[in-house]
Amino acid sequence: MAGSGSDRPPRAFAAVLVCAGVVLVNLDLFIVNVAMPSLAETWSGSSLADLSWVLNAYTVVFAALLVPAGRLSDRIGHRRAFLAGVAVFTLASALCAAAPELAVLVVARLGQAVGAALLMPASLGLLLTSYPPERRGTVIRAWAAIGGIAAAVGPVLGGLLLEPGWRWVFVVNLPIGVLTLVFGARRLPDPAPTDRGPLPDLVGAALLTAAIGALSLGVVRAPDWGWWSGRTVGVWAATLVLVAGFVVRNGRHPRPVVEGALVRNRVYAVSGVANILFGVAFAGMLISATMWMQTVWGWSALRTGLGTVPGPLCVPFVTVLAGRYAARVGPGPLVVLGGISFSAGLGWWILRLEPHAHYARDFLPGSILGGIGVGLILPTLIATATGALTPDRFATGSGVITMLRQVGAALGVAVFVAAVGTEATLDGYDRAWYILGGATLLTALAALFLPRAGRGAGAGAGVGSGPGVGTGAEPASGAAAASAGSAASATVN
Repeated sequence: MAGSGSDRPPRAFAAVLVCAGVVLVNLDLFIVNVAMPSLAETWSGSSLADLSWVLNAYTVVFAALLVPAGRLSDRIGHRRAFLAGVAVFTLASALCAAAPELAVLVVARLGQAVGAALLMPASLGLLLTSYPPERRGTVIRAWAAIGGIAAAVGPVLGGLLLEPGWRWVFVVNLPIGVLTLVFGARRLPDPAPTDRGPLPDLVGAALLTAAIGALSLGVVRAPDWGWWSGRTVGVWAATLVLVAGFVVRNGRHPRPVVEGALVRNRVYAVSGVANILFGVAFAGMLISATMWMQTVWGWSALRTGLGTVPGPLCVPFVTVLAGRYAARVGPGPLVVLGGISFSAGLGWWILRLEPHAHYARDFLPGSILGGIGVGLILPTLIATATGALTPDRFATGSGVITMLRQVGAALGVAVFVAAVGTEATLDGYDRAWYILGGATLLTALAALFLPRAGRGAGAGAGVGSGPGVGTGAEPASGAAAASAGSAASATVN
């Protein structure tokens, strides 16, 4: 395998290059959240529903392409896929920065999503190529901490970049992307492709993309159109047709987006449902926090960025602590405790926030409770889902889990927009937080069906054949670990 032995690049340098690509994707998500009010000023005739597609166009396409792109990475080689993803993401960022109108920006965001989907599944595979098998678990958990740091830095960096204008939010990606390409082409390891099978099901991915997009459109537009108007019902009908088409296609294709064996595993299926539900809650909470500070309190983008730091900053520390206790108490209690904490944070905002509320007294406690909840829930759900897999299903299964959480994130933004409405009143925010709190409590309820301590989903419950991940077996290849890493890195994504 190229890149092994004495010519292997230094581990630290390879890690810096790969992390630069991943930080590129993570930072962009949180920076764009802070930029939403600035975009509204540029295109003053656009509604919040229109602007929400700057977030959801990215999330929906990234979710649907993640698994097929991971398989494509296995087929063409991880370095090639990683560099292609960085190149596409960088080019799309340039188009975002130059967008003359909102529609062009949304289309360019689709391009960013394609690049991110190529980049993420290949990224940790390259990193793990530089480390021995016994250290891969540590690398995956550290991956989650990197995402937490990006989440904390992103809003602050976004606030600084928004001072000269929102276009700088995308311009900042260009030097990072170019430098990653220049040095990555020369210094990254180049493991041989691990998959010579049929091409992944891109048609199925397209059907899934259209289905999620239609569902999001219906939720976002229903308050204006009427929940049972002809247009809304038409969108619901289109969603059902697209979902049916995806299910049929998924069952017949030799390389489907979601394998049937994954769905039939109880632990994995429960973890997947919980990921969707909490994806709704977390994405909704994130956008509600930034929108509240800027539109209700009238804060600047920089002040908003600084104000959102404490919650995400809790995530990597809580993630590490949760990892120490997961084996002792089992995943269920951790997720339930996290659900209580996250819901309590939303409840605090419902009780305390108003136009003249105090940040430290009325906003900060809710943000910290939310960050604690994220740190307890997401890494635990990821570990539980991947623990139910065997090496031959590890890459696909962990990628699907990330995809499901992104689906939930798209719906979370749509739910927030629908609940708040065009007027963005205090009642609208309260309504959104009630709904998001309900999704969090449903996440905790689902966690009651997860295995108790001592009854993990390792060898006995793994999907597929061969030794279970829970037995300590390592993924069959760096590609398999890459998808797990993309899941772990997205604990705040």
